[in-house]
Amino acid sequence: MTTPLISVLLPCRDCADSVGAALDSLLAQTLDDFEILAVDDGSRDATPAVLAKYARRDPRVRVLARPRQGLVAALSAGLTEARAPFIARMDADDLCLPKRLELQAVRLDVRPDLGLVACRVRFGGDRERAGGYAAHVDWTNSLLSAEDIALNRFVESPLAHPSVLFRAETARRFGGYRDGPFPEDYELWLRWLAAGVGMEKLEEELVVWNDPPGRLSRSDSRYSAEAFYRVKAGYLAGWLQAHNPLWPEVAVIGAGRPTRKRAELLCEHGARITAYVDIDPRKVGKSVHGRPVLHREDLPGPGRFFFLSYVASRGAREDITAFLLARGHVLGRDFLLAA
Repeated sequence: MTTPLISVLLPCRDCADSVGAALDSLLAQTLDDFEILAVDDGSRDATPAVLAKYARRDPRVRVLARPRQGLVAALSAGLTEARAPFIARMDADDLCLPKRLELQAVRLDVRPDLGLVACRVRFGGDRERAGGYAAHVDWTNSLLSAEDIALNRFVESPLAHPSVLFRAETARRFGGYRDGPFPEDYELWLRWLAAGVGMEKLEEELVVWNDPPGRLSRSDSRYSAEAFYRVKAGYLAGWLQAHNPLWPEVAVIGAGRPTRKRAELLCEHGARITAYVDIDPRKVGKSVHGRPVLHREDLPGPGRFFFLSYVASRGAREDITAFLLARGHVLGRDFLLAA
């Protein structure tokens, strides 16, 4: 048996209604040198029968039947069985456009400085009914360069999980998926980026990222906002130690209760919050836990504070970035976005 160029990790659980379309989109790829590791995580519907039918039809489909142990266990099992130097992720309710694997493999092959290549994704849901999710898709699609991905990693996950192609060697060197009270993909990106793994995104939309009602991000506490903030706190503190010349001191933009609660997680990793920044006259001029609340118009120029923006309301990220840049602050040198 020859070694394929790409192993596609496709975890499956009770997805009989959608996995056929996902497999069809993979089998229609312009690059055909791949294997599909369809990991059946204890399905109780017709998923095993659907997978068996495709495996009989095309030897590139390998079915791994396992007891029901969850997504991370399924991904880890697939990663262990993968034979290829490149690993692609795919979900059973999403679709690949025909040139996805070809274009990503070419980029990874010619760029030895990259450990992972993703792509823009096409939102497969209802933009009116799922406006927040659609906005997240638009935001991830705006991050293409390795620098943009690295500098925005602490906002939220900068990559759509089923859109990535990475080197098997990257997983062997820096570890694969971990199970815990956090989103397994986001923790993986943070860990690899902290290790210096280069990540880039193709301009093309090569995956249709659907939004089914049963998506884990809607129902599992591991994908809650608080889980994201908690897992990124340690990695953010590590980044600050390496890049913030004023460490452990930071000034937090946003003085509301949710912002303070989320920023406080950094203190568990050695950070010291010296001030809050806000524009609400009810907060400005007061002190919270011994920390002054400053109006942003009164802030000094670069070099006096390192700012972390934790304001998550729509449009705030763009407004705060424009304000700080106009006053001479540099993203990654003087401030960072954390929400």
